Amino acid sequence: MKHGFKLNAGAGARTSASVLGALKMAQMAAMSEEEFAKTLKELESGRVFDLLKTSGALTLSEFPSARYAARKYAGYGLKLSGGDLPELADGSGDLVALIQGVGQEKFEACFLKDAVMSDVERAEECDISVKDAERLRDFVNRAFIQAEFEGKAEAPAAAVYSAVAGITLKDGEPELAFFNREIWKGRYKVDPDKLAQLLPGVDLAERDRIEKLLRKVEFADKRKTTLYRALEILISVQAEYLATGEPGRRRPLSQKTLAKNLEVDPSVINRLVSNKSLEMPWGMQAPMDVLLPTSKQVNLERLYVLASEKPELSDEGLRGELKARHGVDLSRRSVAQYRQDLRLAASGERGAE
Repeated sequence: MKHGFKLNAGAGARTSASVLGALKMAQMAAMSEEEFAKTLKELESGRVFDLLKTSGALTLSEFPSARYAARKYAGYGLKLSGGDLPELADGSGDLVALIQGVGQEKFEACFLKDAVMSDVERAEECDISVKDAERLRDFVNRAFIQAEFEGKAEAPAAAVYSAVAGITLKDGEPELAFFNREIWKGRYKVDPDKLAQLLPGVDLAERDRIEKLLRKVEFADKRKTTLYRALEILISVQAEYLATGEPGRRRPLSQKTLAKNLEVDPSVINRLVSNKSLEMPWGMQAPMDVLLPTSKQVNLERLYVLASEKPELSDEGLRGELKARHGVDLSRRSVAQYRQDLRLAASGERGAE
């Protein structure tokens, strides 16, 4: 009986350690870049860390091709109030592409500055439809109203996104430039031989402190490498979207699939990307999960572009065009539902606009 009890207790201890480890990893994954940088600073400032570093048992190895850049934004993070401006928050709207098409200079002149213009004049100046001019004006008005009341008790809760890196294009290919050098200066590496030489020379209490620190180092390193590898995969998969800025060029990629590729639990990826943002090649800061769209989000974007380009197409025509251009085989019923989700009129009505 005692033997069986020992086995069960051992299994329970291993399970508890595994659960605690998963919780610790989840906690670090959810940290903002600022919080994580502070955690690393505290970890590296202690006497035990210095001992390991001086002995050579712990070293810092640079991330391959890591680059750094200054933020273009004054603040550390991007605030997106939940529900009020979903066009930019969820990455599934088309306003970002519309603004990019207009161009920064004309957008500012026609929609942000004090020039008194009608929607018809804005449409002519920006070479867009009157309906799109109305949508942009409405969006800007809501953004200014929200900013006016931001911080008051009745204002909606805001999600704060911590900026990780900027994405730039080099010879048409996206590459990362990190904002916080203290995090991305390198990953920790333990030298087992030098650690084995160090441990016999310290007392049991010191050995316990070393083991605890090394566990923290392990979690911190896993957080770094998981996010780094995730970003590498994302900019590779979404290279065409990042090069063009067209949301319909995104490729569907679920958090579950990304987690499988990285060999981590999906909950880690969920916490890792939920509060992180990236600076896109066109200068706009966006939530990281914009690069993790569902198949439906991508197909909605594609359908919107097709319906805008060819308003005369019926649902069956849109279905055929989706298959021809993108290899997507949707049912006619799905196309009709997507068109309703996008609030697009039927073919005859679209052509009459």
